[in-house]
Amino acid sequence: MTAKTVRLGLLGAAAGLGFGYTAVRAVQALRDQRTPYPLLPERDPQRYGRVRRALSLAAIGREAAGLAVTAFAIGDPLDRALQPLPRPLRAPAFALTVAAIDAVHGLAVEYVDGFVIERIYGNSDQTARAWFADRIKATALGAGVTAVLVALFDALVVRAPRSWPWLTIAATPPLLAVATVIVPTFVMPLFNRYEPVTGELETAIRALADRYGVGNASILRFDMSRQTKKANAFVTGVLGTERIALGDTLIDAFADDETLFVVAHELGHYVRRDPWLGIALSTGAVAVTILGANALLRRTTGRGLDGPAQGARLAFYAALLQFAFGPLANATSRGMEARADRFALAATGDYDAGIRAFRRLAEQNLAELEPPRWAELLFASHPSLASRIRALSR
Repeated sequence: MTAKTVRLGLLGAAAGLGFGYTAVRAVQALRDQRTPYPLLPERDPQRYGRVRRALSLAAIGREAAGLAVTAFAIGDPLDRALQPLPRPLRAPAFALTVAAIDAVHGLAVEYVDGFVIERIYGNSDQTARAWFADRIKATALGAGVTAVLVALFDALVVRAPRSWPWLTIAATPPLLAVATVIVPTFVMPLFNRYEPVTGELETAIRALADRYGVGNASILRFDMSRQTKKANAFVTGVLGTERIALGDTLIDAFADDETLFVVAHELGHYVRRDPWLGIALSTGAVAVTILGANALLRRTTGRGLDGPAQGARLAFYAALLQFAFGPLANATSRGMEARADRFALAATGDYDAGIRAFRRLAEQNLAELEPPRWAELLFASHPSLASRIRALSR
């Protein structure tokens, strides 16, 4: 059996599994459109956690299969089909074609995995029409961003065929910093309505923020309930664009002292400069990924990045490296979250409110207090709620 035969067999298996999974989800999606699946009789966090872990593993498999098929099966024929296009348009056209195939292929999967399952577990009241509207907006926005970034990247590779990896790494920090400003200011309002928080809660949050140098930040409430019943809050923005955003699901369900503890946690990220640390760490990750993937590309093909098909293979190797380093990235994130918890406790001095907030998060978000250790290592960007409660109790 030759290496080519083995490769074709693996690609066939990957494509078959991917299309089989999609076909099953398509049948389920059509059934749900005719007769929606009913709510489960009880909200069981352990059962929900097992389902979400299985879906996470399935998503990894689907992504790997899709990237492999693009890189080693359809990439070269698609590249040849696009040869008549002007050189600056070939890479964006290639990327948009692959993205369109993925969007159509993954529609039923995302509908069932991301919409139906959330609804039957009682985590969302969103209608199918609203879900599709959000997905159309996200797909259109993603296509535009993809076209621009791929065009810029391709131009960089053409102009600097030897030094493009280092130039890409150098461009990463400013791009991430710009995204930190643009996304909360212009992108997120496309999906939710933001309005000022008022009353005693706003006064308390403003006083807390003022103690740590962000007293002029916008304090906003957004209609998170449009998509989910889960609670969340975040502090985002840099260089005068800071925003403290609270989901209505948080404000309406949490006591004010619990909400203040959550806000203090988010402020901890800002005060400890976690956004800038995140940009630095992401740049390091991009460096390792780009350099490693480029080395693998040259080793396996004997060529550098000389066209869209090679770009697809580069993306496949980059995804493998990202998956390999995922547990390290998650461990770093969990450390930052634990540090933000300690900051919140020091800022509020209210460990009781913190414990109540974490327990309420577990109940409202249908989260396991103590998920399996392997799942935490592989997938979790936050420590388990049980460990966070124990840390506050000490």
